[in-house]
Amino acid sequence: MLAFGEAFALQEEAVRRVAAGRQEETLHLVVHPHVFTVGSGGDARNLLASSDPDGGPIDLVRINRGGDVTYHGPGQLVGYPHLDLRGRGRDVGLFLRTLEQSLLDTAAHFGVRAFRREGLTGVWTRRGKLGSIGVGVRRWVTMHGFALNLDPDMRYFQMINPCGMAGCPMTSLAAEAGAAPAMEEVKEVYWNSFRRVFG
Repeated sequence: MLAFGEAFALQEEAVRRVAAGRQEETLHLVVHPHVFTVGSGGDARNLLASSDPDGGPIDLVRINRGGDVTYHGPGQLVGYPHLDLRGRGRDVGLFLRTLEQSLLDTAAHFGVRAFRREGLTGVWTRRGKLGSIGVGVRRWVTMHGFALNLDPDMRYFQMINPCGMAGCPMTSLAAEAGAAPAMEEVKEVYWNSFRRVFG
């Protein structure tokens, strides 16, 4: 479990080092305590509650990524890839589509049929959104990334308009496959998928 603030500092250092050629491209896979984040152009009003499901305070962090309000917490795998797009065609759209593919391949490994939706970044099933993506690019190096739902407390998604979309249904690998795979297994499967699609 890694606090969001610590992960953000880790990301910023990685971006600086990759951009300066002092570090190879890298991927951080983490699990966060409960936190809500909102992108730089997002609307904080998409956080709909003033306290969490147990009556505790809510932590809303505005950060330098695209996208709107999202949730991170236990039972969710969060990935922060730091890739140098200067050597990858400087194509942010291709990066996003390839990141989606890494999540689609991971879901398929666990028997879950997921897909893209036209005009919407992320990965979906017939029941709802399975994986959210919001990225930033600094000096052509990527930061932030994705959140894949294994078996999070779904009450937290009822407290937001996910990615700014009112009434957006959310789902998880547990709901889709009947049981949640172990976090360490998902990390290994995802890492292999990421390496395969990005090279």
